Amino acid sequence: MDFVPRLLAWYAENGRSLPWREAVSPYETWLSEVMLQQTRVETVLPYFERFRQRFPTVEALAAADLQEVLKLWAGLGYYSRARSLHAAARRVIEVHAGRFPETAEGLASLPGVGPYTAAAIASMAFGEAVPVIDGNVLRVFARFLALRDDVRSPAVRRAIQRLLAAAILEAAEPGRGPVDPGTFNNAVMELGALVCTPRSPACPACPLVADCAAVAEGRVDQLPVKAPKAATPHYDVAVGVVWRDGRILIARRPVTAMLGGLWELPGGKRRPGESLEAACHREILEETGLDVEVGPPCATVKHAYSHFRITLTAFHCRIRGGEARPLASDELRYVNPALLRDVPLPRATEKVVETLLASRYPEDLPR
Repeated sequence: MDFVPRLLAWYAENGRSLPWREAVSPYETWLSEVMLQQTRVETVLPYFERFRQRFPTVEALAAADLQEVLKLWAGLGYYSRARSLHAAARRVIEVHAGRFPETAEGLASLPGVGPYTAAAIASMAFGEAVPVIDGNVLRVFARFLALRDDVRSPAVRRAIQRLLAAAILEAAEPGRGPVDPGTFNNAVMELGALVCTPRSPACPACPLVADCAAVAEGRVDQLPVKAPKAATPHYDVAVGVVWRDGRILIARRPVTAMLGGLWELPGGKRRPGESLEAACHREILEETGLDVEVGPPCATVKHAYSHFRITLTAFHCRIRGGEARPLASDELRYVNPALLRDVPLPRATEKVVETLLASRYPEDLPR
């Protein structure tokens, strides 16, 4: 694998200085890799620093309340990662006596740690000779090999994994000089992030360019091959700012649901042919048992999730009857509006709250 020395030399000169690379530890490697799943480095950096400051060790994270973890995570998305992070920290303390498993196989037993994350931690923190396969790695070597199959197919993933496993082992043979698996894996991912980018890759700056089949065939812009995705669905969502004695009703989502453990305003999707006001009334009744008078809207926000988009409209609401019960949530609670910033909320709900707190409530309440 003649490209390996060139790749490592390029990385030594061009690799970014990132906090989890400065003093490698199993805890910080794990924390960063979980945060980096489906998230850009620039987005992760402030979250990583806040988590490291508040939870400097796995023991501190395991001892924390899940609500505090979710609040620190708020805005980073994919909240199941935060719940799994907390559960995995407790597993490390309770099952592994505070020490992370040192192999990819052992790490994969932790909640939220899949094959990629396990390989990343094992190679970077413990030096296990296992390759990592993420989107950057797939793109780099789908081009390097000029693979014509869908890059997301299991066959392509296996082919690239075999190539990289062989590259790590061959480069470590006597007489060729040792290669650190973690450094190798970081180098490949960094190449995809900085040079072999999805659009307009900087091929002249690539250390693999002399051996790249896609460059030789003039097909860089056509690779990797990806099957077309279905259109992203859009939903109209109506929620209620339900007032009682100057406080607002919020609901904690079931821990097993999407955005589990976060608090939100009661409401849900509009049905075909239904007005937003009618949807707000129906959803609140179904979720809380409350019959409300739906008043004027107080905020409309647009938000995109991984597989769908929403337009969320929030309405001021008065209670006409009923007693609040958690029919579709784990808990209901009335809170002072000023305290909502201290509660872990989904990003769309945060946007509504910011608009609400900037308005002249309760003067905005329906009369």
